[in-house]
Amino acid sequence: MEIKKIIDLSVTLRDGMPVWPGNNGVKIEVMSSPDGHVAEKYASITHSGTHVDAPLHFIKNGTTVDRIPLETMIGNGFVIRPEPEGNEITAESLRKTWSKDFDGNIILINTGWDTKRSFSREFQEDFPGFSEDAANFIIEHGVKFMGIDTLGIEPYSHKDFTVHKILLGKDIPFIEDMCNLQSLQEGKKYLIVALPLKIGDGSGSMARVVALDIY
Repeated sequence: MEIKKIIDLSVTLRDGMPVWPGNNGVKIEVMSSPDGHVAEKYASITHSGTHVDAPLHFIKNGTTVDRIPLETMIGNGFVIRPEPEGNEITAESLRKTWSKDFDGNIILINTGWDTKRSFSREFQEDFPGFSEDAANFIIEHGVKFMGIDTLGIEPYSHKDFTVHKILLGKDIPFIEDMCNLQSLQEGKKYLIVALPLKIGDGSGSMARVVALDIY
């Protein structure tokens, strides 16, 4: 196996970056010392920037982020670009772009929303996301792990977080706030590597996510 290209799908963590409305922001402070070495003091909630939601995030006694099998977060994956209906990506939206090759693999949803990154209502509250029937479609097709380039897997207006509960209740973790998915060819197989920090008993964690274009 040879690696043709590595595509970084992770947002850069920066002081004061846009996050989910109401969440504590990212704080990064440079800490220098008299002997000349430099380090940073970092503070944020674990669901900041590109991050993995583990089942514990919404499911009592659910799988914690440190216990998600690596086999779940590393594997063959595909990017798709479904057309939302209003602000919902529905089962029909997925069906129109689906291939049987996607079944049982990692699926990344490219909406293009990461290009709107800003402290605007549009970026933080108007993004598209999954409907309940889309979540059930994902389960029916055996998807083991998925990601999206918006701040949430479902529209901001869905305050009951039903989609989170459907997917996490079936032990399907997912990544939110990805970027650069437009750099991936739709329907092409990539090796996806998503590695959250190994936070003991955590509900989620920031992650470095890459796609490997391999021969």
